[in-house]
Amino acid sequence: MWVYVKQLEYPVRVSRPDLEMAKNIFAQFGGPDSEFSASWRYLTQAWIMPSGVAKSIVIDIGTEELAHLEMVGTMIDLLLGDATPEQMDKAGLGAHYVEHGRSLFLHDAAGVPWTSSYVQAHDDPITNLRENMAAEQKARTTYEHLICKTNDEQVRKTLAWLREREVVHFQRFGEALDRVQERMSRRPHF
Repeated sequence: MWVYVKQLEYPVRVSRPDLEMAKNIFAQFGGPDSEFSASWRYLTQAWIMPSGVAKSIVIDIGTEELAHLEMVGTMIDLLLGDATPEQMDKAGLGAHYVEHGRSLFLHDAAGVPWTSSYVQAHDDPITNLRENMAAEQKARTTYEHLICKTNDEQVRKTLAWLREREVVHFQRFGEALDRVQERMSRRPHF
């Protein structure tokens, strides 16, 4: 069980609206390596973990990813500001505006809608943990690319913080992988 605290895990600030950056950050809202995809990947995989510790690590990270989704959504909302339909068009968000206004929707930076096929889950915990480590590395890389796309120091600080959490998650999944491999090595092979 977890408790929702009505404040962001890290403060999200922007210096000014920036619709093009908002469009880019949608990659981490509804893309294949986004916070949403990660949270559902991990929460789906947790149930086949062979130990309480591994299951707990996967669930902890999965719920933290939901907190990161809230941060990314807040950042996009602040970057969109009070954009007009014309400004949304100019930033390449015209189709988004037609269907959703300035409301957020699960899609990537190119406007491709989120799909459950982004969630990888297998009945092999080692496969899942390795997939999770790769997913964290892909998300880290995406955050690095996003940091390069903005001059807004406030946005950069938040993106850098989120990038560091990807590194921590990678390390935690590595710890879980070591535990699971050690535990499974004691079981008879297939």
